[in-house]
Amino acid sequence: MSTPTLQRPRAVETLIAGQPTQDGAGVKLTRVLTQNLQRRLDPFLMLDAFGSDRADDYIAGFPDHPHRGFETVTYMLEGRMRHRDSVGHEGLLQSGGVQWMTAGRGVIHSELPEQEEGRMEGFQLWLNLPARDKMRAPWYRDIPAAEIPELQLEGVRVRVIAGHSQGVAGAVQREHTEPLYLDIELAPGARFEQALPESHNAFTYVYRGSLRFDTGCSVPAQRMAILANTPGSDGVRLQAGEQGARLLLIAGRPLGEPIAQYGPFVMNTQAELLQAVQDFQAGRLA
Repeated sequence: MSTPTLQRPRAVETLIAGQPTQDGAGVKLTRVLTQNLQRRLDPFLMLDAFGSDRADDYIAGFPDHPHRGFETVTYMLEGRMRHRDSVGHEGLLQSGGVQWMTAGRGVIHSELPEQEEGRMEGFQLWLNLPARDKMRAPWYRDIPAAEIPELQLEGVRVRVIAGHSQGVAGAVQREHTEPLYLDIELAPGARFEQALPESHNAFTYVYRGSLRFDTGCSVPAQRMAILANTPGSDGVRLQAGEQGARLLLIAGRPLGEPIAQYGPFVMNTQAELLQAVQDFQAGRLA
């Protein structure tokens, strides 16, 4: 259990229930961070949660589709997914691993299951790019489970995918958006606190058990808690419920730039969106 150091932990501003939907070739998922929350949770554009023991819910996967202007972070809790793209990248995302993709000026990308039965569960987060980087060259990093740094405290296990937590540097760092991406596992009643810059937007998503905040709010499973941007706040303090908890804690520095989105293209202006569509139609993304 960590020793309390925060002076003004953040409160919960609101709870969000995700929207059941389908994407790709019919993959069933829950859209937790929807488009209407993009400005409130800048620099984050979307968070999808998927999880099923039924192959019919995921087997068709995500055939070839384009991206431009942002980063995708796919975190696989359980399962196997093969990804390929139009510039020659290929990899296998397996249980506990992360694929971090910077689409930049554009790629055609596919993500297809390499299993015909069993459970597939995980998350995909979309992280915006600053205007200066939207047309950079595409970049990938496949991070196996064993390469994700972990923090172990009494009753607490934290996988540090991005950013820093209590002196542990995550697998990925980003200069402009400064994302923090933690997968936190808490034993029943265990407490954990994480420092956060006052300027950062932040939220949690509980996917097992339940969570209590110092400020009195309880968060059940399958709920996002948007954390208030209180002046002078210095972080977040969490406590697991009676069944323990597993959750994502995600935070980042807002870009404060215009957001223009058309499906898998996220730019700053309508003219840039039109150019993205024309480039895709003309085969110029690859």
